[in-house]
Amino acid sequence: MASLRDLRRRIKSTGNMQKITKAMKAVSAAKMRKAQEAVLSARPYAKRMRGVMGRVAAASGSVNHPLLAVREPNKVAYIVITADRGLCGGFNSNVIKMAAQTLKNTSGEISIIAVGRKARDFFKKAGYKIDMEYVGLGDDIKYSTAREINSNIVNKYSAEEYDAVYIIYSQFVNVLVQKPVLIKLLPAEAPEEGQAKQVNYIFEPDSPKEVLAELLPRYLENAIYQGLLESKAGEQSARMTAMENSTKSASDIIDSLTLSMNRARQAAITSEISEIVGGAAALE
Repeated sequence: MASLRDLRRRIKSTGNMQKITKAMKAVSAAKMRKAQEAVLSARPYAKRMRGVMGRVAAASGSVNHPLLAVREPNKVAYIVITADRGLCGGFNSNVIKMAAQTLKNTSGEISIIAVGRKARDFFKKAGYKIDMEYVGLGDDIKYSTAREINSNIVNKYSAEEYDAVYIIYSQFVNVLVQKPVLIKLLPAEAPEEGQAKQVNYIFEPDSPKEVLAELLPRYLENAIYQGLLESKAGEQSARMTAMENSTKSASDIIDSLTLSMNRARQAAITSEISEIVGGAAALE
C-alpha cells in the first residue's frame, strides 16, 4: 500500500490537474457558444445558395464550363479539415479515420489540402502528397481563407491538375455529436434541392449560363467556408465535453485516493495504539 505522503502528493497533483481541466472547459464553453452561433447563422445562407444553384443549373441546361467538366478521376484532391490542437476527444481521429479509409479506396494520384495541424502532421507522416496546408487559423474563421482555398483548387482543376476534389470535415450536429462527412466539390454538380421547385427568374446580365458561371465559384467558396465553421464548432464542443469528462474523472480519482489515505491513516493509528497497549501491558 502507498504511504500517506505518496497518497497526499497524488491527491494534490490530481487536484491541480482538475483545476486546469475545469478552466479549459470554461474557456471551450465560451468559444463553443461563439462558434455555434456562427455556424447556425451561416446555415440559412448556405441552404439558400444550394437552392438557387440548383434552380439556375436546371434553367441553364447543358453548359460548357471548366468547373463542370467531368473527367476520369486519375488525380483526386481531398480537403481534410481538423483542429490544430488535441485534447478534444475523438474529434480529430474520427475525421482522419474517415479520410484514411476514403484514400485507401481511391485509385490514382492523391493530393491533400490539409487544414489544421493534426491533418497535416498525419498525412505528411503517412507519406501523402501535401499540395497546400493551412494551419493556425485561430478561433475566428475568416471568409478570406475559404476564398483562398477555393481559388487554388479552381485554378488547379481548370488546369486539369485535379480531376476531382472532395472535402472531409466534422459536421456539427449538437454539443455531444459531431459527424464526419465527405462532400464532392468538383466537378460541380447541381444540388438536388432547388431542382424540384422551378422558379422563373429574370436573369441579369443576359442569360442563366452567365449567371451560373458567376455563381459557381461563390457556391464552392461558401461550401468550404461552411465546412470550416462546422469543424470549428465541433472542435470546441468536443473539447468542452472532453474537459468536462476529465474533470469528473479527476474528482473520482481524488475520492478514491482520499478513501485509501483515510484507510492507511486509520491502519497507522490502530497500529500505534496496539503498540502502546502492548508496551503498557509489558510494564505491568
